[in-house]
Amino acid sequence: MTTLSSELDIPVLDIDPYASANLIDPYPMHERLREAGPVVRLAPYPSVVACARHDEVRAVLNDHATFISGAGVGLTNFNKETPFRPRSLILEADPPLHTQTRTVLSRILSPKTVMQIRDRFAQEAEALVERCVAKGEIDGIHDLAQVYPLKVFPDAVGVEEAGRENLLLYGDMIFNSMGPRNELLAKSAERVVAVTDWIMAHCQRDHLRPGGFGDQIYQAADAGEISHEQAPMLVRSFLSAGVDTTINGIGNAVFALAHHPAEYAKLHADPQLARPAFEEALRWESTAQTFFRTASRDCEIAGVALAADTKVLCMLASANRDPRKWPEPDRYDIGRRPTGHMAFGSGIHGCVGQVIARLEGEVVLQALARRVKAIEITGSHTRRLNNTLRALDTLPLRLIPV
Repeated sequence: MTTLSSELDIPVLDIDPYASANLIDPYPMHERLREAGPVVRLAPYPSVVACARHDEVRAVLNDHATFISGAGVGLTNFNKETPFRPRSLILEADPPLHTQTRTVLSRILSPKTVMQIRDRFAQEAEALVERCVAKGEIDGIHDLAQVYPLKVFPDAVGVEEAGRENLLLYGDMIFNSMGPRNELLAKSAERVVAVTDWIMAHCQRDHLRPGGFGDQIYQAADAGEISHEQAPMLVRSFLSAGVDTTINGIGNAVFALAHHPAEYAKLHADPQLARPAFEEALRWESTAQTFFRTASRDCEIAGVALAADTKVLCMLASANRDPRKWPEPDRYDIGRRPTGHMAFGSGIHGCVGQVIARLEGEVVLQALARRVKAIEITGSHTRRLNNTLRALDTLPLRLIPV
């Protein structure tokens, strides 16, 4: 029989995960949180508990009935405060609504779809890498990691080319909104005002190419699987979550390989290692650092009692470097099998677009491996701070061609 600890017994640490120093280098903070206990409190956020170890993060994400998403996957509790924007019908919904909408998106973004689009995505990756190699010295973010998802994914959704840069501003604001109302959120919200009309217009059917992912959502509405009012909101979910996260995933993978030339040499020798190289990068430098859940009732995590409506901060990136799960967790090793990493979440709310993200990461790294003998760092990188995402702003590189 488990003996529950009182909420008063939970360790309290004076740590703010959203402080700039912790966003720039979160790993010392992660270690402190993991070692303090399976559940900790954060002094700046009294209504929040945090889980930083792999087992507890996984357990919370996989118990969707106890730890719900409908109250928001950010710091704000939508059960107590009105959201400043409409809730996501995927990320911020619980069954049965979540089941209804996810069924539609899972069919559109199925493994079968990946097989159908793989050749086109691979051709675009080869062409982009060829241009980068010809250039020689590149910015790994602005010339490569940003260009590719901003091309292939909106193409697949059916969004016109003009104005796609607006998706970056919108995604930055959405993921900043999952943290506190700090300066990062204020500035991103200010920047997005000018592009909101463009975003909303491009969620409408008459702005989407027939047959694309966006149009297929409207076809599901025609068939009665979802309502026509829900259709543009689901397209919006594609546009807000399907670009920025993949840009950062590819950027972080290139960053990892550039800083580990021996691992890149293995990839260059065998381009078929592109998928495990990308998976290990997702574990080692997680794109989504955190997501919240909310306790739907009085409950417990690892023997620690929690009251209903407690916000639970799931620290995905910390779980992905938990030494209780991974040998030598701080080492980037493309020979590792990082099965069970939390970069895409877990459970029924695991990233619905992960098959597409994995495809994009794999074909870009394969194209690099075939055409580039070595990646050299030519200057200091800079980071784009975001309350939720681990993002690079610049990454100066030299590509040494085969």
